[in-house]
Amino acid sequence: MQILRARLFDMQRMKAADERSEARRLQVGTGDRSERIRTYNFPQGRLTDHRINLTLYKLDRVIEGDLDEVIDALISDHQAKLLAETGADG
Repeated sequence: MQILRARLFDMQRMKAADERSEARRLQVGTGDRSERIRTYNFPQGRLTDHRINLTLYKLDRVIEGDLDEVIDALISDHQAKLLAETGADG
C-alpha cells in the first residue's frame, strides 16, 4: 500500500510540475523573432509595433516621451478587437 501511495504521489507531483512548466512556456514564449512586439530602428528613426502593424518615423520623439500616437493606436486596436468579439457573441 505504501508503494502504491508513493507512486500515486509521484505521479501527482510530476503532473503538477508539467502543468507549471507548460504555463511558464506559454507566458515566456520561445524568444523567436516572430514573437517580437516592437522594433526600434535607430538608423532609420523608425518604431514599428508588430501587434497592430503601426510604423512611425518619429523614433526620436517617442524616445523623448511623446507616446500619444502609439497609445492611441493601441487603444483603437483593443477597442476594435472588443467590438469584434461582442459582434461575434451577439
